Amino acid sequence: MKRIKLPLLVKVLIAIGLGILIGTWSPDWFVRAMNTFNGIFSQFLSFMVPLIIVGLIVPAIADLGSKATWLLLLTVGIAYASTVLAGIFGFEVADAIFPRLLHNNMMTADPATTPSFPAFFELAIPPLLDVMTALVVSVLLGLGIALMHATALKNCFDEFCGIMTKAIERALIPLLPIYIFGMFLNMRAVGSVGSMMVIFGKLIGIILAMTLVVLILQYCIAGIVTRRNPFRLLWNMLPAYATALGTSSSAATIPVTLRQTLKNGVSEEVAGFTVPLCATIHMSGSIVKITTCAMAIMLTQGMGYTTPMMIGFIFMLAVTMVAAPGVPGGCIMAALGILHSMLGFSPEQQALMITLYITMDSFGTACNVTGDGAIALIIDRISAKQKKN
Repeated sequence: MKRIKLPLLVKVLIAIGLGILIGTWSPDWFVRAMNTFNGIFSQFLSFMVPLIIVGLIVPAIADLGSKATWLLLLTVGIAYASTVLAGIFGFEVADAIFPRLLHNNMMTADPATTPSFPAFFELAIPPLLDVMTALVVSVLLGLGIALMHATALKNCFDEFCGIMTKAIERALIPLLPIYIFGMFLNMRAVGSVGSMMVIFGKLIGIILAMTLVVLILQYCIAGIVTRRNPFRLLWNMLPAYATALGTSSSAATIPVTLRQTLKNGVSEEVAGFTVPLCATIHMSGSIVKITTCAMAIMLTQGMGYTTPMMIGFIFMLAVTMVAAPGVPGGCIMAALGILHSMLGFSPEQQALMITLYITMDSFGTACNVTGDGAIALIIDRISAKQKKN
């Protein structure tokens, strides 16, 4: 019989449910065993993050540089601006409402009264590079390969990118449900799971509403540029939105996005390169999720933040997410290094981020791919004007 492949979201939800259920009666040794696994996995994750950054960002920058035309560079610039502005929008909304909304859901605990389940042993796996070094090296190598037309080096990094993508697909993503199970098992054992579930419930509705607002704004801008009804344009993209909700994958939704973009009147030439390109670099929905979830964790765990710090985080996050692989959970894996280096997230807080992100993955992906159609409309209008001139 064929093996039934459950979507990652279903696996995560099962892991959360089992962790809470089993955590109510599990013996101490089992909680400690899972904490041992989680400790090793978090070390492995920390080791992998700089390698993922180098492996994914170098080929992405090299590809953009080698194909640099004014239309492609314009598409990249608009996609990056859209992603950054969506992140700033998410931060402003979270900064305005989260302090009041989440003030009763603090997840900090008193070590003197909280039960502890230490791991049986710890295994240190130091990363080869720190995150900021990996980012600088990636940009330098990517630009250098593009400018020098270093084909041999480009081929090496393409293969390294394939290795890192397989590592995410075959190792990190499959182990994530076990990691999340262990995390919720420990949270239930120490009595902090209730606050986390309340936060989940509050965030889901807010993030869905924010992604819809982002889409409306994107299509209003596209409507102004093309002088067409933005809501009719957005309505035509609903099949792409629905497909992304089901697959949680920008790459898997490309054929539907392309078809609906053509239905909106975009030329085949423009749609043929903007839709696949934006599926990789336009992450407006994902950045809203990551920014707002990070704000929620920081506020509920007593971590301070400033507006300049968060704006800098958003600008850097938008660069990092360009290299995110088009698989469910790819964006959050690419963002872990920035969460640690710029916001100071611990492995446990990174695990909470992964859980929050994946449980709402489809909302962000649907916003990403539907927004690609708005960018295609703008690029098509600009291209048509240039041809006339």
